[in-house]
Amino acid sequence: MCLAVPGEVLKISDCRGVVKVGNLKREVFMHLVPEVKIGQYVLIHAGCAIEIIDEKAAKETLEILRKLSDD
Repeated sequence: MCLAVPGEVLKISDCRGVVKVGNLKREVFMHLVPEVKIGQYVLIHAGCAIEIIDEKAAKETLEILRKLSDD
């Protein structure tokens, strides 16, 4: 099973970016979402941003993942 997690784009430089997921910041490849802007949310899978998603959906998903990790 594969899982993509949402993250907020903090920085973009060429085809790489820094994305915040919860309290973590990770560098990811951005070549699949060249139109992404700082402050938007993306789904991250295997070190790549694969899709831009809206903020509401991203925050709901992060909350669900947080609750699952608390159990």
